Amino acid sequence: MVSWLAVKVTGFGGFWWLGTFLTFVLIPLLDRVVGIDRSTAPDDAYIDLDKDRWYRWATYLYLPTQYLSLIFACWVWSGGGWVVLSPIDRAGLLVTVGIVGGIGINAAHELGHRNARLERRLSKIALAQTCYGHFFVEHNRGHHVRVATPDDPASSLMGQSLYRFIPRSVTGGLRSAWALEARRFTRRGKTPWTSRNNVLNAWLMSLALFGGLAVWFGPVVLPMLVGQAIVGICLLEAVNYLEHYGLRRQRLPNGRYEPVSARHSWNSNTLVANVFLYHLQRHSDHHTNPQRRYQNLRSLGEAPQLPNGYGTMFVLALVPPLWRKVMDPRVVEHYSGRIELAALDPRHRERLINRHRAGAA
Repeated sequence: MVSWLAVKVTGFGGFWWLGTFLTFVLIPLLDRVVGIDRSTAPDDAYIDLDKDRWYRWATYLYLPTQYLSLIFACWVWSGGGWVVLSPIDRAGLLVTVGIVGGIGINAAHELGHRNARLERRLSKIALAQTCYGHFFVEHNRGHHVRVATPDDPASSLMGQSLYRFIPRSVTGGLRSAWALEARRFTRRGKTPWTSRNNVLNAWLMSLALFGGLAVWFGPVVLPMLVGQAIVGICLLEAVNYLEHYGLRRQRLPNGRYEPVSARHSWNSNTLVANVFLYHLQRHSDHHTNPQRRYQNLRSLGEAPQLPNGYGTMFVLALVPPLWRKVMDPRVVEHYSGRIELAALDPRHRERLINRHRAGAA
């Protein structure tokens, strides 16, 4: 809506790219200026913070903002708003709406970890815009169980580019979510083809949303709806790529993997991005304590640290050689030079090990 107002007042179509500018330029710059904040609430404040409804409403109120933005964008896309959209304007509008939906997945992530029925339902609603409702199943019952192991498609490998990771994570997450729900119904002796299946009812919610908007504004909005969903999905999967790159839980003598600890997720304490992302960047504590609400997430000293916030790291990930130059040495350092302990892309394993040995020599 701010983009539309700025375009209307100035006549400059570049404001349709405002979401991109805020996310990948302004917030990273503010992160650099404001800096990091490693402070955490004292233990005796935990219960009061957990019950403070201010923080819950901060997540609840994202949803009406999210869907009013989507409806407004459909209106403008279909010819409303007293503006004329060029192809580049439409691309900017699509990406900006996709960023809103991608951050909606982040709000859904926070809500989906809660036990309250209302918050879990709100999580599904937030995911409908990006057609990623199966994330509600896969993230909680798949990713958190298998994180930093070869069985988790959302844990990226050292030497794997963002462009190879996204298709793997998307398809692997879909298969895993369906398998988890099918197994749940099979144990009960029932068919998974039911509206109680959390994958199916989430997809039906997206189908109803897209169908309703297409009826309301005309089929002309369908390309925008599909495009913004793809942008939102890619934004989420890029964050997955940052969060566990090259990190691996080690096998114990009994064949099981070691318990999840702070060492298995990359952290960032940049203040501005953490405020905008419900402290998602304090990811190590989130995986160690999944039920801990975002306002209580701590900065853990043993967690490996990203050199910058998510916005900056996302831009780096778009350029694989630059990403590897920055992050691969940090992965090796995290494992005290024992590169074989890291999660290595099998296609590049020997090359990575030999390069590291040559560099050490």
